Amino acid sequence: MRLKDKVAIITGASQGIGEATARRFAAEGAKVVLAARRQEQLQGIVDDIKAAGGSALAHATDISDEDAVKGLVEAAVAAYGKLDIVVNNAVLMVPGMLASHSTKAWRQNFSVSLDGAMFLMREAFAELSKSNGAVVNVSSVCGLAGSVGTAGYSASKAAMLGLSRNAAIEWGGKVRVNTVIPGAFLTPPTQSLMPDEQSREATAKSIPVKRIGDPVECANAILFLASDEASYITGAELVVDGGRTAELNTGTATWD
Repeated sequence: MRLKDKVAIITGASQGIGEATARRFAAEGAKVVLAARRQEQLQGIVDDIKAAGGSALAHATDISDEDAVKGLVEAAVAAYGKLDIVVNNAVLMVPGMLASHSTKAWRQNFSVSLDGAMFLMREAFAELSKSNGAVVNVSSVCGLAGSVGTAGYSASKAAMLGLSRNAAIEWGGKVRVNTVIPGAFLTPPTQSLMPDEQSREATAKSIPVKRIGDPVECANAILFLASDEASYITGAELVVDGGRTAELNTGTATWD
């Protein structure tokens, strides 16, 4: 029960890494507030958590809307009396080649991944500082390396790293702020990019551990950074990608 009696808001909690994190936190004793746009999908996860003996609340939220984010924090505090943890996992990726990227699509990439994270951190700070709380922001390996067709998304995820560092410095001993940087995980958005077995196998072969990650493996990293076990860690960036970004691609060179 590593998060016993902690209250956590998790955005993008209707699927993938966000859902896995909500279930993992609840299993470790946290009271979780699940936020995403789809209330029905959130409620199904909440029902599962409650059936397993946990405590959870679904709150439909457009994280890019400042007023909605304020309402999310107010709902969490009204339900549970405090706030200890925020996990900024919500994301919206609108692909596009840079030379033809529309201004609308560019801004959409930032509206959820970056703006929404900043809104929630800002609104939650007062409550988090009362409990020496923790923020875990979910970036992406696309924020570390370029990828064709994802200029807006990559830029927003790189910016999240900068946002997290600044918050960690500004909030010092009041609130810890860390970042998890996921690689390829079997989430619905990722699966849509790898619709067949052949494409999934090719992706797995490109990763040093030779497989695509399970969302719970990223949730475990988020859990660690949110827990008191990471009490002396702030401003850190934890890459969870099966070793993909550790590898230097040398083309056809081999030393076998």
